[in-house]
Amino acid sequence: MPHRPIYLDHHATTPVDERVLDTMLPFFREQFGNPSSTVHAYGWEAEAAVKQARETLAATIHAEPEEILFTSGATEANNLAIKGVAEAYLAKGRHLLTVATEHSAVLDPCEYLEKLGFEVTRLPVQPDGLVDVVQLEKAIRPDTILVSVMAANNEIGVIQPLEAIGDICHQKGTLFHTDAAQAIAKLPLDVQAMNIDLLSMTAHKVYGPKGIGALYVRRRNPRVQLAAQLHGGGQERGLRSGTLYVPQIVGFAKAVELGLAKMAADTKRLEQLRDRLWHILQSAGGMHLNGHPTQRLANNLNISIEGVDGQALLLSIQSVVAVSSGSACSSTKIAPSHVLKALGHSDALAYASLRFGLGRFTTAEEIEQVGETVKGAIAALRSA
Repeated sequence: MPHRPIYLDHHATTPVDERVLDTMLPFFREQFGNPSSTVHAYGWEAEAAVKQARETLAATIHAEPEEILFTSGATEANNLAIKGVAEAYLAKGRHLLTVATEHSAVLDPCEYLEKLGFEVTRLPVQPDGLVDVVQLEKAIRPDTILVSVMAANNEIGVIQPLEAIGDICHQKGTLFHTDAAQAIAKLPLDVQAMNIDLLSMTAHKVYGPKGIGALYVRRRNPRVQLAAQLHGGGQERGLRSGTLYVPQIVGFAKAVELGLAKMAADTKRLEQLRDRLWHILQSAGGMHLNGHPTQRLANNLNISIEGVDGQALLLSIQSVVAVSSGSACSSTKIAPSHVLKALGHSDALAYASLRFGLGRFTTAEEIEQVGETVKGAIAALRSA
């Protein structure tokens, strides 16, 4: 096998943990039943596996199992939350509130709703990437039906003050949704303490399979109403029809279970590796750390580099390290990152950025190699 670069793009996706794969495999062949087939043993096996997975995910965020709806991923969960609330709460209002640095899976549904006559306020962020909660509170109106603020940013890793935002939303009688795709099993999440009404999550950011996610939907205080976006067999309380993908579901739960078991230790180790990488890169000079220096994901380092062409830098290091210059979902777009632009960066500085996403299997030796490689490439480009 040819040499493969060191993988530091774990915000885009993660490898499936072997223990997760082992948990999934029996449900492809031996226990292959449809959980909706409740009249024979094959269906009962599948139904029991789904029930256990639902309980695991619910416990992770301090929810009830019945409040977990399985989806194809966080993008579908975000769409169901945003469009589902918009359609269900038409009688209350047509105003939604979100943040300029959200993932496109939130911003694009909001843009779609604007075309249907809804009004969307996109709050700016402060230079460190954090939303101003005072400004957020002032922006909520009597006709505001939903506030959507992501838990942790997929590009700059900034962790938003969910508990403060949730308190404000509940005091104002507005529903609060958070996209927790980057946060699940990496940060403590408590939908009760944080007053979260809807929470989107996905498996493939936490060493689980692609193609499976979930949406938490609060059932009491308040009971959240949603309009279904997929119709059919009535699965998932009628809010998300479609045959449940049992192997993916059990894999999702196992991945989250493993992440929770080592969350504290992994956080400490990744912070040390991340800080070491930043220390090496800083010695090249002209470096800007994007996002809050401490209120960020332990595995995230996003930098902008003065005096280099971003595309040339990526090309010069791609044989050694796999990183990105922004969100994997928008990396094919020829435009500067909307997240970095929201921080106040010029186009040139936004283009000259790198996002390092460290992972469970990243080693100290790899960090040293990547740091020196990137530093050398910067020096070469500046002297060219």
